[in-house]
Amino acid sequence: MNNRGSERYIPFLVNEAKRLEKAGADFIVMPCNSLHVFIEEIRNAVKIPVLSIIEETVKFLKKNKFKKVGIVSTSATIQNKLYEHAFEKSDIAYVTPNAFQQAKMGKFILNLVTGKQKNSDREELIKIINYFENKDVDCVALACTDLQLLIPKHYTLKIFDTMKIFADTTVEKILEL
Repeated sequence: MNNRGSERYIPFLVNEAKRLEKAGADFIVMPCNSLHVFIEEIRNAVKIPVLSIIEETVKFLKKNKFKKVGIVSTSATIQNKLYEHAFEKSDIAYVTPNAFQQAKMGKFILNLVTGKQKNSDREELIKIINYFENKDVDCVALACTDLQLLIPKHYTLKIFDTMKIFADTTVEKILEL
């Protein structure tokens, strides 16, 4: 939650990637946005492709000609600038929540992962999306796989669930085999 001590996950992620490769996997998907801070360590540990939810989301948004994206995600994803760096490489502008909004988001993401979803959390997410609307974004990326559980809808902005984008890409990859 605080983006501290997460490096302790590297050996587990690398070992499991190697296990999947040894078991005959054609490729690996990593649907957790925040853990992408370690994607290069995982990719360097195996010979099979490791698909990235971040890279696939950026490709999708670029292909669909979105120029400015609002990012809602965990604090770890924001602090590590995982989407920000990827968007910059693809000439896509972005907006992130302010510190107060990000703190609120951390609380409702924690509620989601602990099974304590509240209607007020959905309302807070919509308020953050409204903030993005005032920043002239084309769309919003739900860059935390748990946020899909709040199912936010907005009257004027397109909202994309990075998990759905990644699932679609994964199915396409499977069909190519």
